[in-house]
Amino acid sequence: MKKTFYRQTKWLVLWITILTCINYSIAFTGGKISLYGIYMKPYGTDAREYSSPGWGGGFEVVVPVPKLSNVLAGSAGLEIVNLMSQSTTFRDRVTGLSVEQQTDQNYFRLYLGVRFGGHGNAFLRPHVGANIALVYYNIRTDVVVPDDYSRENEIRQNLSDKGKAAFGYELSMGLDLNFSNKIAVDGGVKYLNSLSVPQQLGEGSIKIHPKYFQIYLAVGVSFEFLESHIMDNHI
Repeated sequence: MKKTFYRQTKWLVLWITILTCINYSIAFTGGKISLYGIYMKPYGTDAREYSSPGWGGGFEVVVPVPKLSNVLAGSAGLEIVNLMSQSTTFRDRVTGLSVEQQTDQNYFRLYLGVRFGGHGNAFLRPHVGANIALVYYNIRTDVVVPDDYSRENEIRQNLSDKGKAAFGYELSMGLDLNFSNKIAVDGGVKYLNSLSVPQQLGEGSIKIHPKYFQIYLAVGVSFEFLESHIMDNHI
């Protein structure tokens, strides 16, 4: 499964790289690179009863299309959301050492798509978008013998590391605040839907749901601003 995931990921990474490189050959007004925080909540009655919201972050590249820069742009990004982080401490009766069992369940998403809306010089730039995505669900469990004096000297052993991939899509809606074509603050909501998702990743994992809602807040830097600083540093 991991080999399949890596093969699928290479194609999306290639597209993201192409979108990023295009910017350096043509200066597109409104293009930007952003970092954002995520609050993600499963959708549906069953999801609300048996799952908890997750927090995460990611980055996104937005590249407006030439001559359609105020209407259409390409978008691509990568994000990770923690679905569960759990630590249980045990004490060995013979040695008296404390042992921790640490479990993390994460949701990775690599996406590529289009964004419709303003990408010009206006301060308020509303937008809607649609993306296809490759989603990777992962759960990892480690046994850790901590060192009381230095965390770097802890003893860590991996018990389990499972992952499964699925394809999906996204619909988004947001509002971009453009500050002098330099810094952009973007906030909005996303509806995520994955196809053929795994129901469980193993004992101790939380249930995975096909549908999620995200609320995100991003801070971005325009390509024009980055290019001007690069040029200044070379002069």
